[in-house]
Amino acid sequence: MSPFMLGQYYRFQWTSLLSIIHRVTGVGLSVGTLLVAAWLIALAMGPETYRQFAVHLTAWYGQVLLFGWSWALMYHLGNGIRHLFWDIGWGFDLKTAARSGYAVVAASLLLTVAAWAVAYFL
Repeated sequence: MSPFMLGQYYRFQWTSLLSIIHRVTGVGLSVGTLLVAAWLIALAMGPETYRQFAVHLTAWYGQVLLFGWSWALMYHLGNGIRHLFWDIGWGFDLKTAARSGYAVVAASLLLTVAAWAVAYFL
């Protein structure tokens, strides 16, 4: 980290936080994909192995993990679309970049809650 970022002159910005979150969600999605692979392996190994795996998925910590993974997926998708707009030169001014960041966060939360509501009620 640059020394000026630790001093009194640097002010942390919203777009910086969104960039960090994008990177962290990318890593989280990679780890989560390993868990999806483990779920498929447990499914292929038979009912008893799957039942043992499902015990953890249906526990509170498994539900929190799944919710976090699904939010990371929605956020990473939305921010990836935002980056595609940047690739064609749209939305680079600071005001638009900040607003699109808020929109991505809001959309990711809404899409995650909607996906969980559909999964729960169907």
